[in-house]
Amino acid sequence: LLSPVLQKWVVVTLSTSSSLGCLSCLLGTAVSMGLTLASGGRTLLTPCTVTTTTTTTSRECPFDPTRVYVSSRWAVGWG
Repeated sequence: LLSPVLQKWVVVTLSTSSSLGCLSCLLGTAVSMGLTLASGGRTLLTPCTVTTTTTTTSRECPFDPTRVYVSSRWAVGWG
């Protein structure tokens, strides 16, 4: 289907693009970890509002990092 030389260049191109994507993810993770450690974790909860009732105190955040966001269709393999 493809000549061996063309196959080699396709593999090199895909490998290079995959490596660049991996490096960008690694850089983003390193930057976010550095910012989190530098601020003592305070910036993670900045967009959250603290609600206090008479018995409990809770944080209302736009994104809950402890929740698993999975649709039921994906969980059973339909999505």
